[in-house]
Amino acid sequence: MPKKVETKKKFKKVKFAVIGAGKLGTFHTRTLAKMDGVDLIGVCDPDLARAQKLAWAHNCSPYTKHEDLIPQVDAIIVAAPTQFHHEIGMFALENKVHTLMEKPIAVTMQEAKDMVEMAKKTDTLLQIGHVERFNPAVVEAFKHIKNPQFINIDRLGPYDPRMSQIGVILDLMIHDIDLLLTMIDSDVESFEAIGLSVLSSHEDLANVRFKFKNGAVADVTASRASFERARFMRLYQKNAYISVDFMNARVKMYKKTKPTIKSMKDIDVHYPKVEKQMPITAEILHFIDCINHTKSPWPSGERGTLALELAIQVTEYLERYNLPKSVSAESSKGARAVSDFGKVVKIVFDETIGKIKGGRK
Repeated sequence: MPKKVETKKKFKKVKFAVIGAGKLGTFHTRTLAKMDGVDLIGVCDPDLARAQKLAWAHNCSPYTKHEDLIPQVDAIIVAAPTQFHHEIGMFALENKVHTLMEKPIAVTMQEAKDMVEMAKKTDTLLQIGHVERFNPAVVEAFKHIKNPQFINIDRLGPYDPRMSQIGVILDLMIHDIDLLLTMIDSDVESFEAIGLSVLSSHEDLANVRFKFKNGAVADVTASRASFERARFMRLYQKNAYISVDFMNARVKMYKKTKPTIKSMKDIDVHYPKVEKQMPITAEILHFIDCINHTKSPWPSGERGTLALELAIQVTEYLERYNLPKSVSAESSKGARAVSDFGKVVKIVFDETIGKIKGGRK
């Protein structure tokens, strides 16, 4: 976990640029514009009108080519579509510009390795935007997590057409894959997965069970075919249960107070205090702190490649079955191979379709 950022020592303002003026780029630009230790130079997007609107709203200059903007700054945040990460990242790192790359780091492992190697070669920072690590509820929960034995994570939300070029594994579940690899001190031994294409040509809903070499097990469900957002994590470890509400930044703990439980009085229910801070703000402050103090970012490019590698493996596993929209989770060969997960997915799938049909009446 990153240490709290020290603000006593004065540092020269870091010249920043944001590459990508979409939803995430807007969040990053808005956040950077409010920071004292930042000099926001510009925003870049191929759509000039969009770049102008965002840049002028935050007193900086618009650009349509990243090659024109990157040489003017010390650091960039890349919030462009994933297929452009490698091109932009390599150019920035070659020019020794510190880079915060939104997740996933790249489309392929080779692209990710290229950037990691370039960062090392030029002694430039490469941080991956797994912002959920900086969620205040996750930060607090990490203090109490010790050798979890079973983890359940649900991440559900509405469909975003802007992410149609990748599936829900690389779009949403990669956050939770990164958290699992951070919380569990063990390699993944095996996994089983089921996925459905509902609204795009890629999987829009997936359930994966990861088994780790130390015996830990994690069930992870991700969906972008739901009208309602839900972000929950539940962890079970020796003598304790921890519940994390990502969206409302809340943590709840149940802990045994006696060796043998005779009544609910023998269980301590605790709500740890969660320090309120926007995750994206904490993430950028950490990046700036690493720049000012020449520290390795959390997560680094190397850590980002681990999450990407596992996410790609799961995606390829799902693609082997090539599940079409018209085939139900129960009848598909892939679902029969992992029937337990198919039942879980079908419940979520049926609820989602029910809401869609209900909304059209």
